[in-house]
Amino acid sequence: MTSTDLLRLATVGSVDDGKSTLIGRLLVDTRQLFDDQLDAVAEASERRGVGDLDLSFVTDGLRAEREQGITIDVAYRYASTPTRKFIIADCPGHVQYTRNMATGASTADLALAVVNVAQGVKEQTRRHLTIAALLGVRHAIVAINKMDLVNWSEEAYTSLADEVAALCRDLGFDRVETIPISALSGENVADVSEGWYRGPSVLDALESAPSRESATTGARLPIQWVLRQPGGGRTYAGLLSGAPISVGDEVSLWPAGLSTRVRAINTPAGPVDSVHPGLSIDLDLEDETDAGRGDMLAFGPAPTVTRDFVATVCWFADTPLTPGARLRLKHTTRSTPARVGSLEGVVNLDELSLSLADRLGTNDIGVVRIQVADPLCVDDYRANRATGSFVLIDDVTHATVAAGMVGTSGFA
Repeated sequence: MTSTDLLRLATVGSVDDGKSTLIGRLLVDTRQLFDDQLDAVAEASERRGVGDLDLSFVTDGLRAEREQGITIDVAYRYASTPTRKFIIADCPGHVQYTRNMATGASTADLALAVVNVAQGVKEQTRRHLTIAALLGVRHAIVAINKMDLVNWSEEAYTSLADEVAALCRDLGFDRVETIPISALSGENVADVSEGWYRGPSVLDALESAPSRESATTGARLPIQWVLRQPGGGRTYAGLLSGAPISVGDEVSLWPAGLSTRVRAINTPAGPVDSVHPGLSIDLDLEDETDAGRGDMLAFGPAPTVTRDFVATVCWFADTPLTPGARLRLKHTTRSTPARVGSLEGVVNLDELSLSLADRLGTNDIGVVRIQVADPLCVDDYRANRATGSFVLIDDVTHATVAAGMVGTSGFA
């Protein structure tokens, strides 16, 4: 399978706008479900007192979700058509589960945003689209849902579509498509229905959508494990990102700054002469080094080695984040004590600008300066999502309290 054959997408938007129902409709209409799965959905619908099949239950797998009629955790579903394969992340819409939504969007090529035409753009819709943009998603398909509630008014659709498209452009999305739909009845979901709309269906748009653009850095291999080989010698294992790498390439070891060459590349399928990003590999180097877990091998432009950097973070914890907070930072394969040196500001979701603030509350997005005890090898998140991302962890509870992206993401 090539990278263009596979599309990873995340459904985003506010609660009750119809994200789970849309995904359920796509899976049912493209015949992705087995009979026993449909029977389980029918049984759950009957228990909830729903007269017809509740398609949202196709992705709402937890009992608590089905009982409450909401999505709590990220539900992943897999689908395929004759032209493409899909990994679908159905993200929760409630504000208290924003951290789960960020997890689902972190690996997405595309954001499938769902907006209720009768209620318009809500704060959580703006928050989800902002987080998706921060996480490097550059293509959005916006499904204007529940068009039957406004009798398929073209005027109501156009007004909302223009508003959402302008928001996406302000957030930095390169490509935005809007589609009027009824996820409940399936109009314009798998096939285009009769009426005034002349564009693609949701499925057509997904099949023609481009995959995420490649990173603009060179190759990066954060060392996860040092493997001792029979007869002596060591190889260095990790997940490759950024760019391909080949036998004979000159690589540098960071933060030490040493240079050597690749003698051999090993993969789970055996030795290869070159390898593309996204695979776990181990490298045999021509020179012995004292590299260990947390170090990084790089080919091409060097990463930035630093103990002090500015980052955009989405704060998840109930306790506010204030300057001076001490946490643990996990970046690629390195974990190190960290301190929040200063708070540059909080993102105003209405104006998409940075406002002065002395703290970040739950689900706030802000720009902070972070100091760490051990040097990190980082890239700007917009250049390489793997080496430009990190999480912050509470040292006492071990809970993940923030997701971070190196750089200001255009807010400062």
